[in-house]
Amino acid sequence: MKKLLLLLILVLSQFGFSQVKLLSWNVENLGKSKSDGEIAYMATLINKYDLIALQEVVAGYGGAQAVARLADALNRKGSNWNYTISDPTSSKPSKSERYAFLWKTATIKKIGKAWLEKEYAAVMEREPYLCTFQYQNKQFTAVSFHAITKSKQPEREIKYFKFFPSAYPKSNLIIMGDFNCPQSHSVFMPLRKLGFASALVNQKTSLKRSYKNGQYLASEFDNLFFLKSKVRKLKSGIIPFYQNFHSLKEARTISDHCPIWMEFSLN
Repeated sequence: MKKLLLLLILVLSQFGFSQVKLLSWNVENLGKSKSDGEIAYMATLINKYDLIALQEVVAGYGGAQAVARLADALNRKGSNWNYTISDPTSSKPSKSERYAFLWKTATIKKIGKAWLEKEYAAVMEREPYLCTFQYQNKQFTAVSFHAITKSKQPEREIKYFKFFPSAYPKSNLIIMGDFNCPQSHSVFMPLRKLGFASALVNQKTSLKRSYKNGQYLASEFDNLFFLKSKVRKLKSGIIPFYQNFHSLKEARTISDHCPIWMEFSLN
């Protein structure tokens, strides 16, 4: 009986040790316009996760400072957080932006330096931001991306992700962000053929401008793509933060996108 109990504890502990809580969020113009109250609200919303990927951080004055303010607000929640911020994206003709990663130092370790993927800067207006992290003794590389708008045909950029696995053959890539394109689009088929799957399926993530026809959410734009042979998805979803506000107009002062998340274990 004792042996069975010890075996059960060992198995459960292994599952617990390899579980990561990852969140990705297009925060819409995260910069000096965000009040201290809004930053505090964001921290309360996301503090239970281990690693946060942010898109649409303001490139100019106030963007990096807002990430620092958010990290400070997270630190006040009882855990120690660190962060890294990208340089402004090359972004022509779109508006230049920054990306950011924030992580709990007790559970996540950053390996090396984060970098903007310059190889595809000429074909992606906001080139992806990559960083390798370690959870326990296993590593994965987070790839954060904000595609051009739907009207500009984001599939023209997304198609280049099929080259990332061969460009980083030793990396366990998890590609996340705002693709401005649903996971059902054929542009994701090459990734699927390489063994990737989307964390969310048929899940709208962006907010409408106003409540209409019983719907608050507009489009299926945000997602996370992971390699099934290296990542075991446990749970995934969105945080419907708009439910905390009286109107979508109020909610959109925080962001026009819901945070998306995935809990997973590393094989």
